[in-house]
Amino acid sequence: MSAYKFSVVIERDMNGYFALCPELQGCYAQGDTYEEVLENIKDAIRLHIEDRIESGEEVPQAESVSLTMMEVAV
Repeated sequence: MSAYKFSVVIERDMNGYFALCPELQGCYAQGDTYEEVLENIKDAIRLHIEDRIESGEEVPQAESVSLTMMEVAV
């Protein structure tokens, strides 16, 4: 069994939480609570990796991640 590390972005809005994994295109999850979205994105990432391995595709990994909040006036 191999271990992989991925960045995960979690956003909160009035409907709950949304998580996405930028390295794995189309890999995202939702949840009503922070804990639920963490479990859901972990499951989504695992399924995404398993599918890539079964298809003989490479599993991409980020070398470094930087995240910041930015305010833009318009």
